[in-house]
Amino acid sequence: MRYIIQDSDINILRNAGVSEEDISHCVKVAEKALEVAQRTKDAVNLELVGRGALFHDLGKAKTHEMEHGKIGAEMGRQLGLPKGITDIMEKHIRGGLTGEEAIELGLPVKNYTLTSLEEKIVIYADRLVDIITDGIVTITSEAEAETRFEEILREFPKYGKNEITLQRYLGYHREIQNLMKK
Repeated sequence: MRYIIQDSDINILRNAGVSEEDISHCVKVAEKALEVAQRTKDAVNLELVGRGALFHDLGKAKTHEMEHGKIGAEMGRQLGLPKGITDIMEKHIRGGLTGEEAIELGLPVKNYTLTSLEEKIVIYADRLVDIITDGIVTITSEAEAETRFEEILREFPKYGKNEITLQRYLGYHREIQNLMKK
């Protein structure tokens, strides 16, 4: 089953006050997430991947701080978005935090660990898009972001954040790449 990004969803972002720059990022993440999902050999809910990726930064309508995931999930619930999507929005910060990390970052204490393949694909696509958009790899060689993913995250701390987050991202990368090779 294919899934196509809906203009009505983009309008929800726009009407919520998400900047055009952030909407552009969200669309790129959704496109990349859908592309990655279709390359895996597992059954993946493409609508959840596409919409979760599209809405992952909804909270940036209110803030670009760490709590934008929590705020975005609250906004998404008010808009009637499905739980699977609001879970992606809330959990995408640093690729899924433990309760201890949430405390350190001043977020509500809970487990934000990513559990579904769809959640992992969205955060992986978010990292890939950041690497591509920031010019670490050339736009004509987007595949390089995947082949050099581990090297780039180790070389540029802003993508890996800290050792715990880095290891989490590398784990998602390896898991998803292995699913593509099945």
